[in-house]
Amino acid sequence: MQDVTLKQLLEAGCHFGHKAERWHPKADQFIYQRREGIHIIDLAKTKQGLKKAAEFIKDLAKQGKTVLFVGTKKQAAAIIKEESLRAGTAFISKRWIGGFLTNWEQVHKNLEKIRNLKNEQEKDIWKKYPKHERVKLGRYLGRLEMFYGGVLSLMDLPDAVFVIDIKREDIAVKEARKQGIPIVAMVDTNSDPTAIEYVIPANDDAVGSIKFIVNYLASAFLEGRLEFEKNKIPVVKMTDGKIKDLKTVVTKKVEPIKTVIVEKNKPAEVKKIEKKEIVLTKGQSTLGGKPTKKATTKKEKKPSTK
Repeated sequence: MQDVTLKQLLEAGCHFGHKAERWHPKADQFIYQRREGIHIIDLAKTKQGLKKAAEFIKDLAKQGKTVLFVGTKKQAAAIIKEESLRAGTAFISKRWIGGFLTNWEQVHKNLEKIRNLKNEQEKDIWKKYPKHERVKLGRYLGRLEMFYGGVLSLMDLPDAVFVIDIKREDIAVKEARKQGIPIVAMVDTNSDPTAIEYVIPANDDAVGSIKFIVNYLASAFLEGRLEFEKNKIPVVKMTDGKIKDLKTVVTKKVEPIKTVIVEKNKPAEVKKIEKKEIVLTKGQSTLGGKPTKKATTKKEKKPSTK
């Protein structure tokens, strides 16, 4: 991660807080001074909080975990979407979906439904429907993607949530706290920072301030994710159904099996035997051996005519 300088934070406008009469007493620890009725944020503490938050997000990404970026206000929506897509993390930029974290089972079903519809659309399965039904399905899918499009990559609850303006996104903060999910947030002088684990005291209204903070955190997530992919150990599924990594699998050297090509049995050749007339001489048997002795037979006596 690149180092952050106070000059960069100053040029981004991170130091401007809210009007003095709108301040929250618990945000007093981050206020440097009051100038012309506006509180000025201590940029040294902004730098400290930003670096701590970036290290936390990078460590999560290195472990293959997920972070949800949330920013629905007009100044933040486009920035959140752009930087989240660049880093490959989940985001909500349209409006917060009530019960997204506390009613995850139902939300997960909705996400599966959207994935199935997108899959059917890509495979042209909708061709079997009439035109008016295809139009309705397209509109329905478009509306769902408007709110859920940035979180389709989530298969489970996120491991952390990054929020811009915790006062506006108070429902998201409450749901994350109820589920025990760590929160990283930009906290202005009009907000209570006690509910946030990783506080980044900064101006949450200026586009320059939001862009600088979000860009830095998204880059930290991307850097951690690249390290995770680089150090990823391939796994092998064993015959017993268990999954082990390649380092624990012991392989034995096996001699290559010699392949023997066996020709198909050819049909036996049948030799044609020419018919020959066999003439037997006296004393020769039909077996073709040596002539045998003449058989002695008694001559029948002819009856005498006398």
